[in-house]
Amino acid sequence: MWNKYVLLLMAVLLVWGCGSKKKATRIQGGQGEVYMNGADAYLINNLDFRTFSGKAKAKVEFDNEKQDVTLHIRILRDREIWISVTATLINFEVARVRITPDSIQILNKMRSEYIGKRFDYIHLYTGTGVSFFTLQDLFMANVSQSLLRTDRVTVASAVDEVQLVGVRDDLSFQYSLNEKNRPKVFRLNAVGGSDYLESFYSNFVILGGYNFPQNQQIRIGAGEMNISAILNYSKADFNQDIEMPFAVPGKYKVIE
Repeated sequence: MWNKYVLLLMAVLLVWGCGSKKKATRIQGGQGEVYMNGADAYLINNLDFRTFSGKAKAKVEFDNEKQDVTLHIRILRDREIWISVTATLINFEVARVRITPDSIQILNKMRSEYIGKRFDYIHLYTGTGVSFFTLQDLFMANVSQSLLRTDRVTVASAVDEVQLVGVRDDLSFQYSLNEKNRPKVFRLNAVGGSDYLESFYSNFVILGGYNFPQNQQIRIGAGEMNISAILNYSKADFNQDIEMPFAVPGKYKVIE
């Protein structure tokens, strides 16, 4: 069962990516980054960090099966994402995951098994466009800059909200930014299809000078598969020295 839930958690925390067709122009701004797209200008306020270390309780539901887990997440920016998964009920670490731009490694501690694959192994569960950097953006509640590199973006502004709606290749996307230019809603849909991803961010607080959401809800629908996950962070630290221990015990079975 835990093999499925480890892969499920990874699928829940991913977003479909796109190609690299650069159209938008980025200008440094005082409170974030200003993007010019034709006559439209809009501000995003992505987090600029060196390291991240967080702890979150997660309620995961997959096809009427539910699990409560605790996630310890550490990120060395642009280099490595490290995740420890603990089963809340038994207070036992059931899995450890290490992701780099080129590879993914999973320790299934319940079954003493190890999986080591190229990064594109993730595409079996998410689609071929996903990159390490897109995953990093989703964890940090950052706007995916690759999605913005298109000339098919519409910007709508209100007093306390900005809507970014666009199409990139075969994906349509929507961001709702709050008054601090941080995303509070993100929706992604396959053009002409029913597959979707939705992410809702809330309870933003200032932690070490960073505006970070303590709550995140993610919903994914792909074919007949429906996944829901609610993450509640109790800890989030930035730019501290972190350790990412990952060693494969000799007794573990290697899964091809």
